[in-house]
Amino acid sequence: MKFAVIGGTGLIGSQVVKYLNAAGHEAVPHSKSTGVDVITGQGLDEAVAGVDVVVNLTNSPTFDEASPAFFQTSMDNLLAAARKGGVGHFVILSIVGVDQVPELDYYRAKTLQEEILAAGPIPYSIVRATQFMEFMDAAMSWTADGDTVRLPATPIQPIAAKDVAAAVAEVASGTPLNGIRRIAGPELFSLDELGRITLAHKGDNRTVVTDPTAGMFAVVKGDVLTDKDAHLAPTRYTDWLS
Repeated sequence: MKFAVIGGTGLIGSQVVKYLNAAGHEAVPHSKSTGVDVITGQGLDEAVAGVDVVVNLTNSPTFDEASPAFFQTSMDNLLAAARKGGVGHFVILSIVGVDQVPELDYYRAKTLQEEILAAGPIPYSIVRATQFMEFMDAAMSWTADGDTVRLPATPIQPIAAKDVAAAVAEVASGTPLNGIRRIAGPELFSLDELGRITLAHKGDNRTVVTDPTAGMFAVVKGDVLTDKDAHLAPTRYTDWLS
């Protein structure tokens, strides 16, 4: 099968390309660096012409109120090009619990992306993943102040990027779901606990203070960032750290 992986040079996309090609498919990565722009439409028709599957892993450059416009424009352009190119399956990567946190601009934007795809003309699959293990350093940097890192006790079920990429490749090479596949890491933590584990492993002497108002996930209530019924990936957090 032939795949166009849009956003195929990033953290997830580059690994999706690797997995698909290792399985004997023909997967080509596309991004701004290869001359493909999902906002202007430059290079899209050529990138998706004659491919069986489009995997869209592009992301908004911001997480604020500008993000819905990015997903609206990029999806409109990609779906138009895919329909013109005769694509039979369109795949996106989204977030577990994305439709349950309307307080977050970025979550509203990703929900919009899902809705545009589901209402579109092409058979589709949505892979919803929990937060990446690779995201912890960024999460701590948002709320770090001197020797203190403030994090809420939000439940989280982190998943390794390599496991996300494997799941996306598997779904993309299968029959369109016309629905959602949910994937998660094998372990549950609170975000503050995960911060302490991460700092201890790195020999970082900063202190994690539990603060229910700190950071982007302070507005998340309950276990929105976890999913006990999801397909569980194999990589455990301490193994990933090592």
